[in-house]
Amino acid sequence: MKKQQWIGVVLVVLVLGFSLTGWYCAKKDNKVLKVSSKFQQQDFSLSFDSTQVATFYAKYTKLVLYKTQVVTLYQKSQYNFIWYDKKGRKETAEVIYNKMNNLFEEGVQAKVPYKDILDGLFQKTSSKPNVDVELFLTNYYFYYTNKVLQGIDDTKVEELGWYLPRKKLSYVQYLDSLLVDPKLIDNKEQLIGQYYKLKTVLQKYRAIEQNGGWTAIITPDDFKQLKPNDSSDLVMQIRSRLFLTSDIETDSKSAVYDESLQQAILKYKQRNGFSADKIILPKHIAEMNVSISDRIKTIMVNMERCRWISTDLTKAKEFIVVNIPSYRLTYFKEGKAALVSNVVVGTSLNETVIFSGMMSYIVFSPYWNVPTSIKNKEILPAIKKNPNYLAKHNMEWNGNNIRQKPGPNNSLGLVKFLFPNSNNIYLHDTPAKSLFSQEKRAFSHGCIRVEKPKELANLILQDDPNWTPEKIDAAMSGGKEKWHTLKNQIPVYIGYFTAWVDDEGTINFHKDIYERDNALAMLLLEE
Repeated sequence: MKKQQWIGVVLVVLVLGFSLTGWYCAKKDNKVLKVSSKFQQQDFSLSFDSTQVATFYAKYTKLVLYKTQVVTLYQKSQYNFIWYDKKGRKETAEVIYNKMNNLFEEGVQAKVPYKDILDGLFQKTSSKPNVDVELFLTNYYFYYTNKVLQGIDDTKVEELGWYLPRKKLSYVQYLDSLLVDPKLIDNKEQLIGQYYKLKTVLQKYRAIEQNGGWTAIITPDDFKQLKPNDSSDLVMQIRSRLFLTSDIETDSKSAVYDESLQQAILKYKQRNGFSADKIILPKHIAEMNVSISDRIKTIMVNMERCRWISTDLTKAKEFIVVNIPSYRLTYFKEGKAALVSNVVVGTSLNETVIFSGMMSYIVFSPYWNVPTSIKNKEILPAIKKNPNYLAKHNMEWNGNNIRQKPGPNNSLGLVKFLFPNSNNIYLHDTPAKSLFSQEKRAFSHGCIRVEKPKELANLILQDDPNWTPEKIDAAMSGGKEKWHTLKNQIPVYIGYFTAWVDDEGTINFHKDIYERDNALAMLLLEE
């Protein structure tokens, strides 16, 4: 073969070889590209375009309330997906979704906006991130924390006359912890213990409602009362009614007002604020006839009030709680109730304010400095009718004001407990002891009269060696005003709860004496 021909053949072979190699590599590269493309479909981006947030809210306008918190959260995370990772949707996403499906368990009755849309999307997007699902979950996270953990906003709460300090917590920061441990959402230390007790009772009452609730007890037109050992069809109705709420263990169907029903009546009266006797009157029947739906509403309203209370309250070494509707003061020390006392609170025209303060002083044998409103409306007109009115009531002029001198008949009694506040409300003794035996004890001008003031003073000062019980007695009856500054101030909380679960797990209902429940219930339904 000639040299030129041989070179040509070699060139052809080389060209073909390169062509074949190129064809093979192209095939191989195509295979690689296909594999790479498949991998890219699985290895999705973990962030999204920030402009999609505005698009979302333009479409789902009812969620704009949470926009500020949502934007803050995503700016912090540089618009990375929160509810997805490379494996797909996170466990925390499932937790939030389940919580939104069971809001009724938390006493939340509001209709969740766009929930049906999320339901449809949620079933289709378990592995690949979806921006709408992502933003729905974030909005619903804030919806949940707002409805369940925080409650209605401060402005509305104050419009309802509630001035106790609200708990403060950043739910943007809280989410960081929740993403690490989703179980934190069920931590029962997020709200005060009373919330979870009410939640348990709520489930019980809802079960009663689902089983038909209770029917109204029908009384004869001439019904006046039932006494122990009376026999009547009415007794059978009462027995069945109290069986539903566990006031009596068994429903014997007996028409005789026997011992078992008598004990049940005592229990029922105690937890509904009635005097502890065994006589059944029309007012007791009327209370039993409050519908199950109304009882559920009352429980939900008071769960909402629990959301407003800081959990720091129960961490204090000692504190005092006054619940206005139950007319009761409880002094807690080292986490236990050291004293429970009946109280008298303000009338509906002179409502006791819902607020808190720090008890700083105890005043023994106090003067009563008559408020200007009482002086003008009551004292001055009385003086015009009787010039000896002041002397008769152990009062005197103090400049342009009037005060009552210390003594057993002083309107403040023998001791008062001061926690300085702009409402001029304090705790005090009273000479009108008979009022404490009344079922309804809203008689004051706003201050709180305490049935056991001496016991309260002794407990507050029991760790102070300078104050023995004998010295306290002497100071209270000394007839000369004596101030004592507490070494450690004591938090005092004046609250308003018309439903309360005691340490035995028993629900107590109290009259809505200032008619505040319905206004709050309407707000919750609007939400």
